[in-house]
Amino acid sequence: MSDAVRLFTVGFDDDGIRLDRWFKRHLPETSFTTVAKWARTGQLRVDGSRATPGDRIIAGQQLRVPPPEPVREDAPAERERAPLTPDQIAFAQEMVIHRDPQALVLNKPPGLATQGGTKTVEHVDGLLDALTDEAASRPKLVHRLDKDTSGALLVARTSRAAAFFAKTFSGRTAKKVYWALIVDVPSIEDDMVELPIAKQPGTGGEKMHVDEENGQSARTRYRVIERAGNRCAWVELQPFTGRTHQLRVHMAAIGHPIVGDGKYGGQASFLTGGISRKMHLHARRIRVDHPDGGQIDVSAELPTHFAESLATLGFEQMLGDQLPLDEQGPLTRSDKKEAAKQHAKTVRKARKGERRGRGADRAGEGRKR
Repeated sequence: MSDAVRLFTVGFDDDGIRLDRWFKRHLPETSFTTVAKWARTGQLRVDGSRATPGDRIIAGQQLRVPPPEPVREDAPAERERAPLTPDQIAFAQEMVIHRDPQALVLNKPPGLATQGGTKTVEHVDGLLDALTDEAASRPKLVHRLDKDTSGALLVARTSRAAAFFAKTFSGRTAKKVYWALIVDVPSIEDDMVELPIAKQPGTGGEKMHVDEENGQSARTRYRVIERAGNRCAWVELQPFTGRTHQLRVHMAAIGHPIVGDGKYGGQASFLTGGISRKMHLHARRIRVDHPDGGQIDVSAELPTHFAESLATLGFEQMLGDQLPLDEQGPLTRSDKKEAAKQHAKTVRKARKGERRGRGADRAGEGRKR
């Protein structure tokens, strides 16, 4: 067993979570008691400073974690995962839509959680044994999708790839494009939503809300692809930050909840006329740098209920892929303020130059006289 201190970089999708939650996600074999002991003795550090299990971490921060503690000979044996059934293995393999030596991309169906939790038995992480390669290296999750969100989910096949992708997500260079159906039609067809998000008190962390005072900054770009009168719109969403439930909270906050998202849109999020009550949020495309050079750029097909809703509303699916993957997006409020300042500065310089020019012309006329 290695006795070297371990260093980890907080990933894009771990931004804002508690440190003890990070251990549950990435080092589940480490007990809370051990984490607490490391914190108490100053061995657990975040960006060089002592940390506690309840501290919230930020994408890009570096975690210093002590080496694993040796397993006592009298310690109870670790409970082995139950072997997967043939149906589970086939299901996991059918989700794969991209495969190379370093990475997999899965098309996660709606209703399947990414990771386990309280009362959550079926999840993607539990199926990854079915995708273990010949070298017996178990694939590793590098980001998550909500249980009811479908679509492209990136999985690392090696430890090197996992570290690389974590850095990519924390550096915000990975691009994710979502499709959604939303209630009503926004008056602005291409806009950036900038509303800070925090956990909603009294929900046990199960629900988020907009919190202008204490929330973490969050930015989402939306673009209208098609509209069905004033009833609903099909939009493309690009998250420029990675807060929990960000897309769902932002669209509900501007008065256009995602169709089928009763958690944030209430009864108003459900449409009549044969439209499914399932949530209509799909990770359509992911584009990320590859550890060996080049890029992974993969699109995931829509789940049946979403495709049927598009057809029912008369939307042409091919139109959704015609929007360019804009690197910058529309100007944010801060961008607009800065642009206005620069414009005003340019105008003042131009006017000052005009005044100087007029003064020079009058002086020249005086000398001629």
